[in-house]
Amino acid sequence: MVDWMLILAIEIVIVILVTWIAWSGVVGAPWLPTPNKRVRSMLEIAKVKSDDILYDLGSGDGRIIVMAGKEFGARAIGIEIDPLRLLWSRLKIRRHRLKDNVSVIRGNFFNVDVSSATVVSLYQGYIINKKIRDKLEKELKPGTRVVSYRFILDGWTASEIHEDESIYLYIV
Repeated sequence: MVDWMLILAIEIVIVILVTWIAWSGVVGAPWLPTPNKRVRSMLEIAKVKSDDILYDLGSGDGRIIVMAGKEFGARAIGIEIDPLRLLWSRLKIRRHRLKDNVSVIRGNFFNVDVSSATVVSLYQGYIINKKIRDKLEKELKPGTRVVSYRFILDGWTASEIHEDESIYLYIV
């Protein structure tokens, strides 16, 4: 009896996880967490500092906003549509005692005003980067830094490229 219940519980957990991962691909990009080493490199390349306001578009588990707040002292705002990742991020923010300068909001980043950003971080696919480019051009002030992991912003010229880490920095 116990073996049957354990197997059923494991199967339910697997189905939930697969559904959760597949769902994120339906609403936007699938969730692929940025390795922490790359997160640090992105923040260093963008020269994030304590007077910056960083927006992470599609913030996932909050690793970029947490590191930006904790290690770089920046005000960091994540935008995440997935309610479970949003909860995960909020728990992480609370655990690191960063609620004064780090937050995450639930929403579609195409519908959130990011005009106060001094830095924007992205790990989206090529197609989403192509769509988000117009929004960024309209909303961001000159001098705002946009750092993208793995995917370029087609039509923009990167001011700095770290090919070995697939990190691209753009200055609006």
